[in-house]
Amino acid sequence: MPQSLAQILVHLVFSTKNREPVLDDDIRDELHAYIGGIVGNQKGTLLKAGSVADHIHLLVAHPRTCAPSDLVQEIKTGSSKWLKGKAPRYGGFHWQNGYGAFSISPSHRPALERYIANQAEHHRKITFQDEYRRLLEKYGIEFDERYVWD
Repeated sequence: MPQSLAQILVHLVFSTKNREPVLDDDIRDELHAYIGGIVGNQKGTLLKAGSVADHIHLLVAHPRTCAPSDLVQEIKTGSSKWLKGKAPRYGGFHWQNGYGAFSISPSHRPALERYIANQAEHHRKITFQDEYRRLLEKYGIEFDERYVWD
C-alpha cells in the first residue's frame, strides 16, 4: 500500500506539579490554543481541550509519525515555557512528570468531548486524584499509588 493512513484518537490527562491550582480562568483558552499549535506542528490535531486550575484534558488526533511520549513532551515543554513568559505568577510553573494517555474509539468521541467541556462542573464533585484513579481503572491500567503523584 503506497499511502499510510491512521486515525488514532488519544485522551491525554496530566496535572500541574503537585496539583497546584495555578491555571487561572483568564489563561486557559489561550493555553488550549497554544497547545493546539504545538500538536499541529507535530502533524496532529487538537480536537478538544478542557482544564481546571490543577490539570488538563486533551483529545488529540494523534499524528501517525510521532510517539505518544514525544508528543506529550513537546506539549508539556512548549506550553510550560509559554506560560512562564505570560506573567510573573507563572514564573515557577511546571507540569507533573507523568501523564495518562488513553485510546478512544471514534464512537466514544462525542461523549468524551462533552466530558472534557464540562470539567469545571465535574470537578465541583470529584478531585483530580479520584478522577484519574477512575480513568486508570476504567482502562484496566494497573498502578502503584506511591508512584502516580508528584
